[in-house]
Amino acid sequence: MVFAYLFPGQGSQKVGMGADIYAAFEQARRRFDEANEILGRDLKKICFEGPAEELTATHNTQPALFTVEAAICDVLEAKGIAPSLALGHSLGEYSALYAAGVFSFADGLRIVAKRGELMAEAGRTAHGAMAAVIGISRDDIVKVLSTVNGVVVPANENSPDQTVISGQAEAVKEAGEKLMAAGAKRVIQLAVSGAFHSPIMKPAADRFGDFLKTFPFTSARCGVVSNVSAKPETDPGVIRELLVRQLTSPVRWVDSMAYVGRQEAITCIEIGPGNVLKGLARKCNAALNVVSCETVDNLYSLLKLS
Repeated sequence: MVFAYLFPGQGSQKVGMGADIYAAFEQARRRFDEANEILGRDLKKICFEGPAEELTATHNTQPALFTVEAAICDVLEAKGIAPSLALGHSLGEYSALYAAGVFSFADGLRIVAKRGELMAEAGRTAHGAMAAVIGISRDDIVKVLSTVNGVVVPANENSPDQTVISGQAEAVKEAGEKLMAAGAKRVIQLAVSGAFHSPIMKPAADRFGDFLKTFPFTSARCGVVSNVSAKPETDPGVIRELLVRQLTSPVRWVDSMAYVGRQEAITCIEIGPGNVLKGLARKCNAALNVVSCETVDNLYSLLKLS
C-alpha cells in the first residue's frame, strides 16, 4: 500500500499520550528515554502524567509531540511500513521531516525545543492573539483583514470553511467583529501564547534561522509537503529555508491536502494524538482515506491493514 503520513501540531497534545506505545514497544522506550537525557528534564512524565498546564506550555508541548510522533514512526519502520509522502501541520512538519530521514531524532528534538523556546519568548514580548474563523471563505477573510488597523493575517488555512487568523491582539479583535458582520458563523479566540505564523514572529524566525544552520540536513527519502509551498520538497537547503519562513507564513493545509488528494490509491495515516487532521482532511476532500495511529490498538490494526 501507498501511505502518506500526516502529523498533527500544537493543540493536539493530551496527558497520557504515548504511554501505551512506550509500554508495548522497545523503539518507543528508546525515544522517550533519549528525549529525557537530551532535554535534561522528565519529558516522559510530563507526557504520561501531566499536569495539563505543564504539558501545554509551548517549551514542553513541541518536544513532547515530536517525541510521541517520532516514536510511532520508529515502531512502524521496524514493522516494515514507510511513507511515500509526509506532511505535518505547523510543528508536525518536523515529525514529517524526521520520518523522511532529513535529520536524526536527537537533532530534531533539539530543533523543536529551540523553536518552542523562541516562540514562547516572542509571545511574551509581543501582545499577540489568534482566532479561528468558521463559515466564511479565505478570500473573504483576506478582504476583511485589509480593512483592519494593525497587523492581522491568515495563519492556518485549515479547511475551506475554517481559517485561523493571527496578529496584534487589538487587530485580531477588530477583525473578529468585522468578520462576523461579513457573514462568518463563528469567531473563536484561541488560548495561545502568541501570534504564530504572522509577521510578529519575525524576530524569532531570524534567530531560529541562525540556529538551524548548525544542524546537518540530508535529502528527504520521500517528498515532504511544506506548509509554506504546499508541494513536496526533498532538497535540504530548500527545506531549511522554508522552515524559517514557516514561522511567519500561513500553514497552507487546504492546498497541501489538495496535493495529497491528487495522488492515486493513497492511504493517509494520522500519526500522533487525536484525530484533528482526519476531520480536516475530510472537509478538504471527502474521498480521502485517513486512519488514526496513536494507540497500540491503532498500530496493530494498521499492521493488519498493510
